[in-house]
Amino acid sequence: MEQGHGRESPTTAEVTQPEDVTAPEALALAGDFPEVDRDQWRELVTTALRSVRPPTTGSGTSKPPRLIEDALRTSLGNGIDLAPLYVAEDADALVRGVGVPGLPPFVRGRRAGYTDPPGWDVRARHAHPDVPVTCAAIAADLDHGVTSLWLVLGEGAVPVQAIPEVLTEVRLDVAPVVLQAGPETAGAADAFFELAAAGGVEPAALLGNLGADPFGDAIRSGTELDLTVAVTLARRCRDEFPAMRAIIVDGTVFHGAGAGAVEELGASLASGVAYLRALTDAGLDVDSAFGALEFRYSASADQFLTIAALRAARRLWNRVGEVSGAAPETRGQRQHAVTSSVMMTRRDPWVNMLRTTVACFAAGVGGADAVTVAPFDTELGLPDAFARRIARNTQTLLMEEGHLARVLDPAGGSWYVEALTDQLAAAAWDWFTEIERAGGLASAMSAGLIAERIGSVWADRRDGLVQRTEVITGVSEFPNLTEKLPVRAPAPPATSASVRSALPVVRAAGDFEALRDRVDIVAAERNARPAVFLATLGSIAASAVRASFATNLFQSGGLETPSNGRDDGQDSAIVSAFAGSGTSVVCLCGTDEAYGQRADALSDELAAAGATQIWIADSADATGDLTRIDGHVFPGCDALAVLGAVLDALGLGNDGGES
Repeated sequence: MEQGHGRESPTTAEVTQPEDVTAPEALALAGDFPEVDRDQWRELVTTALRSVRPPTTGSGTSKPPRLIEDALRTSLGNGIDLAPLYVAEDADALVRGVGVPGLPPFVRGRRAGYTDPPGWDVRARHAHPDVPVTCAAIAADLDHGVTSLWLVLGEGAVPVQAIPEVLTEVRLDVAPVVLQAGPETAGAADAFFELAAAGGVEPAALLGNLGADPFGDAIRSGTELDLTVAVTLARRCRDEFPAMRAIIVDGTVFHGAGAGAVEELGASLASGVAYLRALTDAGLDVDSAFGALEFRYSASADQFLTIAALRAARRLWNRVGEVSGAAPETRGQRQHAVTSSVMMTRRDPWVNMLRTTVACFAAGVGGADAVTVAPFDTELGLPDAFARRIARNTQTLLMEEGHLARVLDPAGGSWYVEALTDQLAAAAWDWFTEIERAGGLASAMSAGLIAERIGSVWADRRDGLVQRTEVITGVSEFPNLTEKLPVRAPAPPATSASVRSALPVVRAAGDFEALRDRVDIVAAERNARPAVFLATLGSIAASAVRASFATNLFQSGGLETPSNGRDDGQDSAIVSAFAGSGTSVVCLCGTDEAYGQRADALSDELAAAGATQIWIADSADATGDLTRIDGHVFPGCDALAVLGAVLDALGLGNDGGES
């Protein structure tokens, strides 16, 4: 067969090696470079940053400071720090202790070899209450790469009685179905079993999970915990449907309330142990109890944290299995990773495609058995066909074009990932044991321990969001004030039960988007967007950094940021531009030198021209006390407080209208 430009592809036998070429026995990639050590790295970094001078000894010799590594560490909370450099000595013992894929402790995954074709289970979530729409969406998904279904049933979602209709064309012995029916779980399971029997599916061939989730249901609805249905269904699966699982251990309910990776792992572990106790107390043997559970975890755009969390979760569950006496082959945790709901935005929703791609990548690398990618328009309402197509194609691209699934545990052996996995596992185990000392997950929830811990973690994270040290692209950074949001059918309103949720539901972008909503209402009413005038001092190059910072900050609240642009040094030109801007709030943007020479006099002129509030782009420590300045904006300032003060100065009440 001809290839390329009409040339035949040579066979292996036809390929000869030149006589003057000798293949080395071992390839030393860095063999021609001099060896370096950690002290040399510290010295080079110290010189580059010019922030820490090497201490000198009495003999006058200089030594690289170990302090540079502490200065560059990033804290993730719970005693977990990310170092700026990882070398073999940091994780060599850890790498040796993680085993191999398919064997305990399952850090490197449950699978010992490739599936056919290689890859994870592409699971699509369906919750549209319009039955014909759901039927069409399921058909499209299964025809274009989806390999299993997640069916949300009940009030505000797919009606339970519609199960036969929406699944009538689904091969239940080929495409696993995972149910989520909340208080209607028992009825949904019966309908599912009846459909399988009517379709002639052999009980032993029926695949999926009945989705009993008593802890998740109790948390979402604020109702009493009841394990009866879960235990009954687990028994039935063991006796009649051996390939079916009955229970979902849902860690995303904690993540959605603001939990970090440690809290999600520890609380889900406590939930899983509580289910094991209930099942074994009801007569199931330990191995059957382990086989009844599937774990659902969040996958965020923090790719390394997600990878390490999934690996740590398998290690922790294996440890529970060891202590419980479960057989090694049953201790491998089955994981379903779902892209994070907390990271999704309503504003600039197209960026969600990037977030979910990174999260899906991390879930695949982390070894998840099944992955669900949320459509990018989820926060706008009910996803449309285009959004669903992008969600499933995200996974197809990573597997088919990126070949991501062709390597088992691609993160294995990374000193950074192995160290982070170990830290997460240790911290999550500590949190799990704290829950157990409190009497288990149910008691810890009743006592407020879970809510208090998650609330504290979210409060710390919210501080970073408010200060914009944790950036939300398209919302708190680089917002698009002229965007035209796609229109989606509204999602059904929250039920009365969900309003009583024992844990809150949070989103990282929530506070900023609420401000944008307020300002958009005013902009529509006035046919003009409220604004902050940027008074740029000096050349464009000199003022650009602080002007760009101020632009991003004020626009994150939906405010326009007109400016005078190029400054020729004449304060009168700036004042004239301000007078024509239609606002009464100003922010000075320039260099420290320009502030010292012009800020006070210019502020007086701006105030005389009608400025009711004047900000300056720099910290108070840098510029000192300026008589006319009302506040400072700088990296790490409370952006929400600044924006709130500006809205007050512009005469906008908390209801979005004029006060």
